[in-house]
Amino acid sequence: MSEFTSVFVVIIRPAAIDIMNVSKSYRGKVRALKDVSLSVAHGEIFGLLGPNGAGKSSLLKVLLTIIRPNSCKGVMLGQAIGDKKTLKKVGYLPENVQFPDYLSGRQVIRYAAGLSGICPKFCKKRESELLGLVGMEDWADRKVRTYSKGMKQRIGLAQALVNDPELVFLDEPTDGVDPQGRKEMRGILKSLRDQGRTIFINSHLLGELEMVCDSVAILNHGEVVKQGRMNELTGSGSGFTIEYEGELPADLEAELSLRGDIELDVSKLRVSHTSAVELQSTIDQLRAKNVIIQQLVLNKKSLEDLFVETVAGSKPGGVSR
Repeated sequence: MSEFTSVFVVIIRPAAIDIMNVSKSYRGKVRALKDVSLSVAHGEIFGLLGPNGAGKSSLLKVLLTIIRPNSCKGVMLGQAIGDKKTLKKVGYLPENVQFPDYLSGRQVIRYAAGLSGICPKFCKKRESELLGLVGMEDWADRKVRTYSKGMKQRIGLAQALVNDPELVFLDEPTDGVDPQGRKEMRGILKSLRDQGRTIFINSHLLGELEMVCDSVAILNHGEVVKQGRMNELTGSGSGFTIEYEGELPADLEAELSLRGDIELDVSKLRVSHTSAVELQSTIDQLRAKNVIIQQLVLNKKSLEDLFVETVAGSKPGGVSR
């Protein structure tokens, strides 16, 4: 009787971006980046946050070889930073992007395709797909000079995807885009992630990033002061809020007020339990007194709360106050 041994091989894919000790100084001894290290996983939406002047755009430009760093170690898509063949697999939408205003949106995409060395036959098919993706089919043959800022951003995203990139850098992609457009943009970014692409976003719109990012890093004074998975950084841990109708019975209110894990408010209970299982006894108490529960909310730190807390608690040198 033969015996068979099953062997499972787990293939660990290297990070899309893995950098260390990235530094950049400008004239006047301005240190824009100070030994920055971070890692971006394949197939995720990564958000780079930071106040104005933190060094976000400088870091993007170093990765794209637009500016030369004083030092930089690491890889992008498995190759050293700056590898020319690797850059052909990268798309880029700059902040405040400007296109020749005498071109149409379709011509902008063709122009970007030409710069990327894409053959005209493939480009014709690709431009139709991209115009549909960003919702600009009806405006494709209008001149850029007639576009709103949001329309320019849409065409900017389309041209960034013309080379079918594995990795896409977006610098303030929803700047100037209306609420409906931002919602559509979020859908596009999630679909790109679902296709296996990696999206690297630099933005100050924290609410937008919170809805799409898998991981974030916060840059301050040219240094990474916090980074990690979104759900771990903003995760639970501050309990639940139970909203109820009317007033609590006097005896129940007196009983709950003696508990150290509950804070009473008008038509609300803030419970410090971090486990839904532990919460059940409190819910049972309310139900036993016929209290109508309107809503149960898991308290969660917002990305804005995390950002303000982190930036306020850091100073040059990466030391927390």
